[in-house]
Amino acid sequence: MTSAFSSALKRGKAFLTPTQSFTSLSLSDSGFSKAPEGTLFPQVDPAIDGDDCDHDCASCTIRYPSKFKVEENDKLYGHVNGWSTHILVATGKTDWVRDVSDEKGSVMEAVKDCGVEPNNGKLMLSASNIPLPTGYDTASDPTSVLLLPAFTIIENVTPSSVPALISQHINRAPTNTTPFPATSNVNFSPDPDSTNSSTVVPRSPFQSRPCPHKYLILLCSQRTRDARCGQSAPLLRRELERHLRPLGLYRDLHDERPGGVGIYFISHVGGHKYSANMMIYRRGSLPMAAAASESYPTEAMTASSANDINGSEEKEKGKGKEGEGIMGDANQCIWLARVRPEDCEGIIKFTVLQGKVVKPEKQLRGGFDREKGL
Repeated sequence: MTSAFSSALKRGKAFLTPTQSFTSLSLSDSGFSKAPEGTLFPQVDPAIDGDDCDHDCASCTIRYPSKFKVEENDKLYGHVNGWSTHILVATGKTDWVRDVSDEKGSVMEAVKDCGVEPNNGKLMLSASNIPLPTGYDTASDPTSVLLLPAFTIIENVTPSSVPALISQHINRAPTNTTPFPATSNVNFSPDPDSTNSSTVVPRSPFQSRPCPHKYLILLCSQRTRDARCGQSAPLLRRELERHLRPLGLYRDLHDERPGGVGIYFISHVGGHKYSANMMIYRRGSLPMAAAASESYPTEAMTASSANDINGSEEKEKGKGKEGEGIMGDANQCIWLARVRPEDCEGIIKFTVLQGKVVKPEKQLRGGFDREKGL
């Protein structure tokens, strides 16, 4: 096996991949692998988490419309397309054309048509309701993108600069299978002189900064693909907000206080018949030694700068000291489906804050855990 092929194969083993036991994996036709059920994320345990840990919220008053029906019988786990990196393009909208990459003159269209492919695996592309920059008027004006799992906001992105975005940022970013914390001295910050082997790009036109949030909840809201997505997303956001506000963790679209939970609407992710789809990205905490290394030169945020990082979250987990560690990249993404408003309390308390799944048999579609190598 050549070194180049070996490197490509390693990049291809994306989410759901336990590095400890490759013999137990099921490799799909796309090259992404599936961890055995029950190994990816822990399930809540009444003996540890309380007798009501798997109960629906009793105080929830929000309900889906009476005709809101979804497929309830299909097995969900592992039946998603794998991805290595994920970008959310700021559009300021909650609905888009059926295929967002067909939106004329947009950054999404440029990602599809620019002729430059990421060299570190499959890129998931989502339009989002992240607000547009001040002064934005037409699709050719600069917007911003949020790159995951790096938790990096990249500003001044235009359709014509997408090749540079890929070569200077996405290609150099951590992926869903990059070890967490990084074990090699890889500098993930963009290189302004980086060029694609077949496309010459100018020096970097971008500005980048770390996303201020510790957690992200992404909700499919694309009504043009399925009316249920357009109905469920705003209702879930209201119920999520109700549970986040008392914890001091709610962040609206313009709130950039460090820490907390950002909630964004995104375009179709697949499986709308299992609405509502919810993707939860959770940043990992790095030891101070990692903060001082070149592996995380600019994207880390000190825990002491975020009042809630060791506040409400640690109250739930019962551990942690103020100022310990830093916020690194996303070390987990938990992808759920068939989410209803009455699920939100348990999702906040256990899934967002602790990385546990309340209803894995019914709701877990997939995800990754870089710290565990899964």
